[in-house]
Amino acid sequence: MKTEFHAATSRGHANHGWLNAKHSFSFASWYNPDRIHFGALRVLNDDIVAPSMGFSKHPHDNMEIITIPLSGALKHQDSMGILLLLKRGKCK
Repeated sequence: MKTEFHAATSRGHANHGWLNAKHSFSFASWYNPDRIHFGALRVLNDDIVAPSMGFSKHPHDNMEIITIPLSGALKHQDSMGILLLLKRGKCK
């Protein structure tokens, strides 16, 4: 597999107040023709979500989402109603 380094300073950035996101690949309003997908991987974001904020319910079709909390906790509920509290190093 080819390794490609993307320095933090070369990533796209969007700050929505409640969500501060850095994009490794073209995503949302940030477009870089050299950074369109990496094989099957479509999005690789480094997101900081403000306390007590988050995404409203929205669909994800035919994809897996991996969330790795570095600090704090993040609540996630899927379309089947399964609710999880994600924390650094564990999931409840």
